[in-house]
Amino acid sequence: MENLLKLIKSRRSVREFTGQQIDRKHLELCVEAARYAPSACNSQPWEFIIIDDPQKMRSISDRVFSGPYSMNIFARKAAALIAIVSERQKLAPWLGGIVRNTDFRLIDIGIACEHLVLQATELGIGTCILGWFNEKELKRSLSIQSSRKIDLLIALGSPAETEHKERRLKDKKRVAPSF
Repeated sequence: MENLLKLIKSRRSVREFTGQQIDRKHLELCVEAARYAPSACNSQPWEFIIIDDPQKMRSISDRVFSGPYSMNIFARKAAALIAIVSERQKLAPWLGGIVRNTDFRLIDIGIACEHLVLQATELGIGTCILGWFNEKELKRSLSIQSSRKIDLLIALGSPAETEHKERRLKDKKRVAPSF
């Protein structure tokens, strides 16, 4: 268990990549870790699309991270992007979500993305989960139907820096007491 906590503590959002390619098998292993994430009623409301061809990466990145989305321009130097596309939710989690006023699909995708980035961290791959990108352009580039949603993109690559500043976390006292 100490190894898991050590891995969790070492994971950072990387915003500077070396441009070095990543072995496709490592990217597939990251997606495999995400596939094993739990989901409401085992609905698995996701599809993962790996973009790692350098020419496609350049072309897509130029369009997806420009204009109002240029704050994520650093992702252009990533070796790969993984698009997380929502699937239609199964009836049971959808109804439960209405009753609880909770979109379980988004929770499920968040858990899957965390599995993915932790696997990447273990492999020495840096990641950054992105929610700000030109979704319309990305759908066009990947030939994804307009009715589907690309919830997140994950940029992956070799981190330019290996040393990290200490994180500033909320005080442990803010954790709720036991009852």
